Amino acid sequence: MKKITLSIAAVAVIAIGIFSFKQVNEKKRGNAARRPNIVFIMSDDHAYQAISAYDTRLTQTPNIDRIAKEGMLFTNACVTNSICAPSRAVILTGKHSHLNGKIDNYFPFDTTNITFPQLLQKSGYQTAMFGKLHFGNNPKGFDEFQILPDQGDYYNPDIITKKAGKKKLMGYVTDLITDITLNWLQNERDPEKPFFLAYLHKAPHREWLPAERHYKEFISKKFPEPATLFDNYEGRGRASKEQEMNLLTHMNWAGDSKIFPENMDKLGIKESHAYDKRNYTYTVGRMNPDQRKTWDETYGKMNEEFIKNYPSMTEKDKMKWRYQRYMQDYLGCIASVDEGVGKVLDFLKKNNLDENTIVVYTSDQGFYLGEHGWFDKRFIFDESFKTPLLVKWPGVIKAGSKNSQMVQNLDFAQTFLEAAGVKSPSDMQGESLIPIFKGKGKNFRDAAYYHYYEYPSVHMVKRHYGIITEKYKLVHFYYDVDEWELYDRVNDKNEMKNVYNDPKYASVKKELHQKLAALRVKYKDSETLDKMYIEKYKELEAKGKIFR
Repeated sequence: MKKITLSIAAVAVIAIGIFSFKQVNEKKRGNAARRPNIVFIMSDDHAYQAISAYDTRLTQTPNIDRIAKEGMLFTNACVTNSICAPSRAVILTGKHSHLNGKIDNYFPFDTTNITFPQLLQKSGYQTAMFGKLHFGNNPKGFDEFQILPDQGDYYNPDIITKKAGKKKLMGYVTDLITDITLNWLQNERDPEKPFFLAYLHKAPHREWLPAERHYKEFISKKFPEPATLFDNYEGRGRASKEQEMNLLTHMNWAGDSKIFPENMDKLGIKESHAYDKRNYTYTVGRMNPDQRKTWDETYGKMNEEFIKNYPSMTEKDKMKWRYQRYMQDYLGCIASVDEGVGKVLDFLKKNNLDENTIVVYTSDQGFYLGEHGWFDKRFIFDESFKTPLLVKWPGVIKAGSKNSQMVQNLDFAQTFLEAAGVKSPSDMQGESLIPIFKGKGKNFRDAAYYHYYEYPSVHMVKRHYGIITEKYKLVHFYYDVDEWELYDRVNDKNEMKNVYNDPKYASVKKELHQKLAALRVKYKDSETLDKMYIEKYKELEAKGKIFR
């Protein structure tokens, strides 16, 4: 009788095992057929030059690189307007700045716009946003969000939550955003729903405060200088000559280079904005005593060395020194971003989510890392116009592939909607990247349109619009100046020579003027709108709402 009982038990165990095995396999097949999850990772001001999948000369980003190794690296991805909040508005709406209303960091976002997260949410996606939005405190279309107010702080930041209002967190901002993201994936995500997750870093935005573990490491590193660090802008127009983005003359000494305010006084350094010392005091004032002690000890040693050398430094020496200080902090901030990306990728893999998840890594625009002697962004020139874009989607995108076509942040909304099987609104202006993902997107876009508005304001980059093809770039600087510039992107990769008046480029110039006019019509931009936004900007300026 005992043997019979065991046999029945054994059969039961075997049956249960077979049933469970079938369930697991059916679940896997179901996962493959389900709409994909989307993890959209964006950092603020992360230059493509500072990702080792693009360039290994400055730093290593092994985790971000994993996305390219398992997916596609875009080498000609670009933005429509190289400045933080407008870029984010373009991404959310799939519409150019002049239509979504967020032309710069001052103008309000038109909240009547429909954003792609709203459409994903309506179609059954669970949606969440964590990190830096940069405009507005109540993003539409998200089941859950925890966002930094405005720019946010690197140390012990405040955070705005959907369910609990504003609160202060203790720790380093990049690590905190990663922890919040992982907690949602682990504990708050509904496994029965596809999800859209926006994982948005503040870093490496100015004023570049790395985590303790990284500033201790990076402060002693040395980095190769860009070939154009000492550019004198010969052969180019007023816009390049009259900007206020120079490392030596326009960077803050306290906030940017971490020279303690008392040491600026001691050395007689006055070339800094009036708010610099106040801002530095506020920033380090957020640190707790232990954080501040380590900060002061580490940066104090750098200050001591600087005080000793400063009196004998030439202008060239100062420029070289400021470049190294810039890179040490900027790249130190990126190190923690890369660590966080690795943790999220590891979670997806460990929990069998990676096979049915699109993972995107990008930035809101590019950034100058000393090229042309500059920091910041704004210009149509490549370092700010181009943006990193790495995408993986197992089973759709071939691992290790590259693409050089002119894709834009304008395209993200329609890409995500098509991937989710959701129809895009007719007023979106981008193109879905799905054909490119599948290796079928030949002749995707022969030219991109760009328009920058925020002038006169911080960094004093003049208003301009232009057309960019894979070979050429035609630009019109149109306010406070009326100048055209033409660059040969193939033979002048550093964009050092304006060939607009060179007879050899006469036919190219004529063709680009025609194409630019057509693009202005296609995207519903016009001289009338240019004038309207200038007048509205003057009204804000008269009210003292423009920062310089």
